[in-house]
This record gives sequence, structure tokens and C-alpha cells, in this order.
Amino acid sequence: MLVIDPNTNTERENYKFLTGSIIPRPIAFVTTLSEAGVLNGAPFSYFNIVSSNPPLISLSIQRSEGRQKDTAKNILGKKEFVVHIVDEQNVEKVNQTAASLPPNESEIDLAGFTRAKSSKISVPGVQQAKIRMECQLEQALELGGHDAPGCHLIIGKVVHFHIEDEIYQNGRIDPLGLAAVSRLAGAHYAKLGSTFEIERPK
Repeated sequence: MLVIDPNTNTERENYKFLTGSIIPRPIAFVTTLSEAGVLNGAPFSYFNIVSSNPPLISLSIQRSEGRQKDTAKNILGKKEFVVHIVDEQNVEKVNQTAASLPPNESEIDLAGFTRAKSSKISVPGVQQAKIRMECQLEQALELGGHDAPGCHLIIGKVVHFHIEDEIYQNGRIDPLGLAAVSRLAGAHYAKLGSTFEIERPK
């Protein structure tokens, strides 16, 4: 077995070890508003649940060549954002939003998404998602790096859920109906395959 000290690696090498090992990863498609009112959209696979009481989710937004990404800047400024679950039907459009655009151009318009008004926050979501969560910024932490933070760890409080009727059955979300996709390493993604149950010990 290989024994590797991450302190001897480049950032890229550590990235490959982490993204190749921690799989599959859920993907959040995040919309934010800039100060100028431009609706930004971007996918993030450093994403998960933090708590259900209160309902909190986490996003880790890495810096790009030391520069703060528009999503982090907008969340820190507006303190609101919308998280959408990426599924088999919207993943191609979501992938288009990963393109590098100047801050005055909207990835939402580029990908042909339809805007959806939010209920409790000012940031719109998109209609082409079976689940979206309106979030308010709970906490932001600057982590890593020597001279500048390597990432922003964003904790968001979910203040409103939007769930497509067809996938909500008997008080539960149907995983097959949601058809969420996950991120692997490189350009590889995964669909939900076979599932199994293991009873939790008492």
C-alpha cells in the first residue's frame, strides 16, 4: 500500500487523491446574485448535509488561482443563495455553467435555464431542477492557504424547500424519480445504480 505525505504533494496531486477517493459526491448547482443583479450559476461537488435541526448544508468553494470565485463573493455579499440537486435531466445544462464567464454575464442565460422566483429570498432559482433549496448564509469560514485562504466553507440554512410533486411519495423523496447524478474524478459522473438495505443495529 502506498504511504503518501500530502505536505510533499502539489495542490493538484492532493486534489486527484481526494476526488478519486471520496466518491460518489453529490453535486449542488448554486445560483447567486451579484451586486449588479447578474444571476450567477455554478456546480460544486464539495457539498453535503450539516444538520437537520436546524436544516443546514455545506459548500466548499475553492479559490481559482488564488482568486475568489463569483459564487463565494456573491454569497458573502448577498448572504443568500439557492441550491439545486443535479439530476440526469439537467446535468448537461449544469455542465455548461462551469464555463469561465466574466462577472457581468449570466451562466443561467448561457445554458438556457428558466428562472424561478424564490419564496423567501431575493435570489432566483431555476425551474429545471426537481429539488431546490432557498438558503441564507449561516456561517462562512476561510480555510487553508498561507498568504490567502484556499477556500471558503459556506454553511447555509435552508429556509424553503421546493420539491417536484411526482417524486414526493408517502412522506419520502423517491430516489429513482429524483435520478440524482454524482461526481467522480475527472470528467466522470455516476447515475444511481442498484440499491440495498442494511438494518441499523439497535
